Amino acid sequence: MNKRLKILFTQDALVNAGAERSHLEILSRFSPETEVCFAYFYPKHDLKEAYERAGIRLFFLDIPESYHFPMAIRKLVQLIRKEKPDLLVSSLWRADIISRIASWLTGVPLIGTLVNDSYGQAARSEKKGWKHRMVHGLDRLTSGIPVHWIANAASLVDAHVKTLGIKPEKVSVVYRGREVPPLRPESSPRSVPALPAGRSPQTETKPTPQAEPNKDKGMACEDTSHGEKEKRMVCEDTDHGGEDTDHGNSKDTDHGGSEDTDHGLGVSAIRHFISYGRLLERKGFQELILAFSEIRKQYPDGTLTIYGEGIFRKQLEDLVHSVNLQDSVKLPGSVPDPSGLLYTADCFVFPSWFEGFSGALVEAMLSGIPIIASAIPMNLEAITPEKNALTFPAQDVAALVQQLHHAIQHPTRMAELGTAARQEAIERFDIEKIAKEYEGVLRSIAAQNIPPRPSP
Repeated sequence: MNKRLKILFTQDALVNAGAERSHLEILSRFSPETEVCFAYFYPKHDLKEAYERAGIRLFFLDIPESYHFPMAIRKLVQLIRKEKPDLLVSSLWRADIISRIASWLTGVPLIGTLVNDSYGQAARSEKKGWKHRMVHGLDRLTSGIPVHWIANAASLVDAHVKTLGIKPEKVSVVYRGREVPPLRPESSPRSVPALPAGRSPQTETKPTPQAEPNKDKGMACEDTSHGEKEKRMVCEDTDHGGEDTDHGNSKDTDHGGSEDTDHGLGVSAIRHFISYGRLLERKGFQELILAFSEIRKQYPDGTLTIYGEGIFRKQLEDLVHSVNLQDSVKLPGSVPDPSGLLYTADCFVFPSWFEGFSGALVEAMLSGIPIIASAIPMNLEAITPEKNALTFPAQDVAALVQQLHHAIQHPTRMAELGTAARQEAIERFDIEKIAKEYEGVLRSIAAQNIPPRPSP
């Protein structure tokens, strides 16, 4: 299909979350042969300026929260008839339902997207009651309208095929991508970007001085102090004539000491953990806080910072108080670009119960930071246990404690995993490659479903 293609994308709102940020990254990189415009329904505009800076035409349809489907369908139909797009692409449930009906009324073909694990086993156990039955009923009733689907993870396809009756051959998988950031030099200091007013910044981590040998004991020590009141030395045995230290087995052999046990010089100790995402129960931050509370007993200089905002904030704050970790666990709120905060920490932890394909996990991989993530199918499409990350069963606090211990005691091994994760992410998730693949799928489907326009 060589002619210029006009596509109208629809989405619930412009909140600063995974699907919304992924669309921004992808659509801003489409070729001049594809004209993009973007409609959103509900009054959340976090990313509005970013979309406008990227040159994406926006249409805000100003629908009151939280549904008002008849009004939304009417306004979208009016916009379609005015703009005359060749193709519609919808994302997220409310926009999906609205766009399917508008597509049916206008005859403009629609491509649906699968970006959340809405019908997997873990999600079904969380979503019960008449509201969720209604959501599923509407979803299934209208699922035959899209001419094709794009899923951001292969593991999302089976559940939606079973629950919505989608034909597998009508689904293409295109992973989320991100821009490849420069690799931070090991010698560069970590610093915390400015946070929104009223938020507490995470303790700044000072640069790690070069290790100096201890001639008497065959040890190399480095000062990894994170504040005036704390002095901590990480000493690693440089005498390779003795017993080998386990670098590959994730089962810790000694949790009784507080010293890191890996060999090697110039590797920062792991004490400062980071995570980010919407503050929802299914993100698993409560298990992370409980696991970290066990770590803190042995490593009093450890910190955990979780960036993001959401309806589960109060429960998380109460949990932090209940385990008396107000000084070491911080919930600073949302920031415009959380991926930049990865360079302020030593290890990224991603404890979600279920996900789509996570942009946050891709960002962590590209940064080169060591990763610990839940072993859910979507995460395992990005990372490989023991090859480029540590994993644990979702919601298993004891297993997460074990992996946090392992990360602390084996910083050299964790650095190797982080490097391997970055290399794999560059090969698979570079946004330039992903955007071309996504645009290619859209143009291919359009060529099959849009009749040629008559010559003037």
